[in-house]
Amino acid sequence: MNIIVKPYGSDLCYCRPDTTWERENKDFYSPECVNEIYWTPVVFARISKAGKCVGSKFVGRYYDAVGCGLLMYCSEQAMISNGPLPTSWAPPPTRGWENAISDHQPIRQLSHIVDKTSILPHPLFQPVVLEDAKEFTVSTKVAGTGSNAEASVILSGAKDLLEEAICNASQLTSLRIGDFVAVELRELQKLACREDGNVAVKGEFCEKEIFSFNIIF
Repeated sequence: MNIIVKPYGSDLCYCRPDTTWERENKDFYSPECVNEIYWTPVVFARISKAGKCVGSKFVGRYYDAVGCGLLMYCSEQAMISNGPLPTSWAPPPTRGWENAISDHQPIRQLSHIVDKTSILPHPLFQPVVLEDAKEFTVSTKVAGTGSNAEASVILSGAKDLLEEAICNASQLTSLRIGDFVAVELRELQKLACREDGNVAVKGEFCEKEIFSFNIIF
């Protein structure tokens, strides 16, 4: 099973391994080498029919459920602006990660293969839910400082974005039953850092809590 991701602002895609999938609200234990974690909200679809080179006229036949979630990217040496790049993790080849965040927060490497960093929760929703502009909200609370933050995305046109991503991805890779296609909805933003301590993360969609977990350093 692949998680096929369309990065924000790109027409290309890349695949995350299924080991990154988290759907059970389990806490995320950050690897010791990770100093900062970034995130982006996504809307995603579950593929229900295998295919290749799917046309826009028939794309609705290839998925049977949708949902909202988030993707996390782990930064190993986030604030180092000089010196050689670490070689342990390679960024996806289709995106300019150096420019993914504003210049005053340079990111040297963002890992997209760390276990349990693709938060694609269950249960899923019928595709019809995306025909209206609904709100997807992610809230965080930092344990060390007690500070709270909230970010909302209005899913206007999300169905069209998903179907376009499915069509484009199928030109490059074969779709298999059980795959997910996820579309990033905004640029990466900082979610947590080791200096601030653990963070509680909660997501709500259609007036329901769809995920709730802790990031533990």
